[in-house]
Amino acid sequence: MLWLAGRIVRPLSAAAFCGLLWLGSQALVPVVVREAIDDGLVPGEMGVVLSWSAVLLALGVVQAVSGTIRRRLNMHNALSAGFRTVQLVVGHADRLGASLERKVDDGELVSVGTSDMTTIGNAFDIVGRAVGALVSTVLVAAVLLGQSLPLGMLIIVALPAIILTMGYTLRPLHRRQGAYRDYQGELTSRLTDVVAGLRVLRGVGGETSFARSYRERSQRVRAAGSRVAGAEALIRGAQVLLPGLLVATVTWVGAHAALTGTVTPGELVAFYAYAAFLVEPLGIFTETADRFARAHVAARRAVAVLRLPVDSVPPEDPLPVPDRGQELVDEHSGLTVTPGELLVVVTPPAEAARLADRLGGYTKDPVTYGGAPLAELPPEAVRRRILVADSRSRLFRGPLRAALDPHGTADDAAIAAALRAAVAEDVVEALSDGLDTQVTADGRRFSGGQRQRLVLARAVLADPDVLVVVDPTSAVDAHTENEIGRRLRAARSGRTTVLISSSPLLLDRADRVAFLPGGRVAATGTHRDLLAAEPGYRLVIQRETGEELPGHHAPAGSTPASRLASRGSAE
Repeated sequence: MLWLAGRIVRPLSAAAFCGLLWLGSQALVPVVVREAIDDGLVPGEMGVVLSWSAVLLALGVVQAVSGTIRRRLNMHNALSAGFRTVQLVVGHADRLGASLERKVDDGELVSVGTSDMTTIGNAFDIVGRAVGALVSTVLVAAVLLGQSLPLGMLIIVALPAIILTMGYTLRPLHRRQGAYRDYQGELTSRLTDVVAGLRVLRGVGGETSFARSYRERSQRVRAAGSRVAGAEALIRGAQVLLPGLLVATVTWVGAHAALTGTVTPGELVAFYAYAAFLVEPLGIFTETADRFARAHVAARRAVAVLRLPVDSVPPEDPLPVPDRGQELVDEHSGLTVTPGELLVVVTPPAEAARLADRLGGYTKDPVTYGGAPLAELPPEAVRRRILVADSRSRLFRGPLRAALDPHGTADDAAIAAALRAAVAEDVVEALSDGLDTQVTADGRRFSGGQRQRLVLARAVLADPDVLVVVDPTSAVDAHTENEIGRRLRAARSGRTTVLISSSPLLLDRADRVAFLPGGRVAATGTHRDLLAAEPGYRLVIQRETGEELPGHHAPAGSTPASRLASRGSAE
């Protein structure tokens, strides 16, 4: 919060000054009215009345102008604080990279970028009014002390008592707001999960079960919101009751003093006006405490995201970037990627993403490129040399052309060549607007196989020195998978390509296959050599194709080709 305030210190100061003019001019109105009554109306001096009326008009103009500017500045401060919070979180999310999804829920990030940014902004929106309320309250107390010591002391004693009482009523609100925010973030995470996996949810018939679970959590959020509303209702009632009691007390004391002749009629009117005026500063104080308490809860959520450790930190003194076409070595698994080869890695699914992250330099594990540790190279240079497209890769909202070519440097011929290499040209041809078609969030208008091929086309179009792709054909049929293997090999000829897959159709086209059954290299060679020499490798491939071990028989009517074709049912 202090960092945000430091970034917008000038507009905050300007808003505070305008807030001072806005409420300060209101605080002077009772003084002007008192002088107009005592010096003008009572003795019958209409010239004096007109003069003070002109002063009153000037105060009204100052109040109107300063209030308008203050509102404009407050809105600027609120938006600046909110969007700077989002920029901080998004920037840190970018630095977290591939580890982000493992460390924080999508719903938590959505909540930070929606409700939390608004809550934090609201705290800065009220700063101008809070400063004006504080100064005007001190001014009123000083004026009342000068006119009537009992009334001045009443104001000085009553104001802190009211503020402390209001602060006590805020305690349960803060606890309930924290619980409500927790439930709300959990519900948002669950909602984003179901939107992402709706097709799978329907495929297994889980709509009823999820609806029941979502309803239960939604009711829990509703109940928490009702508890928050109850605390807020108590505070709103106290905001009316306590200042109202103060106004009634000041009016009674002032009327009694007027009857005894210790105050003038003008002073009695001024006392009542001051008591009525103080209702607004008291309300501002309460609202300020409420907004900052809410902002504290929201800021704590944002800070929790900002404190997530970054797995790969840019080196302070980076090494020179090696030339292209260098050997990539993962010391953790013992895998060596030879320049210019098509390497297919067979490893358990749980290890595939970790291996891809290591090869792409997203972790601190010892991986070298041309003998230089990736952790000691500039991250932007590593991203240009080594591109990782894993199973979680997404298409972003916007024109399909921009989704395939984010930098806008490729022409139509290059895009067409990349689409052909990924066997995705038919996907674009089926679109009425071709490459100008608007892609919805995460490309949900496409099937799983179509989206997978478009992501692969985007990776091919980037033309990195080393391309690492995790399970690139899991959602396509056998014919398309075979074409992808053939075309990708031709398109990436002379450059290094690493496919992490157990598909026999891809394995048969590899220059070399690496078998990592436990996350470490157990054997390397051609697909057919490993089938003949490695029982463990052969078992993995037989599970993939559905073939039986020697001495066993496949079910009648089941052929390897038909079983491979059944893999592409997602298309």
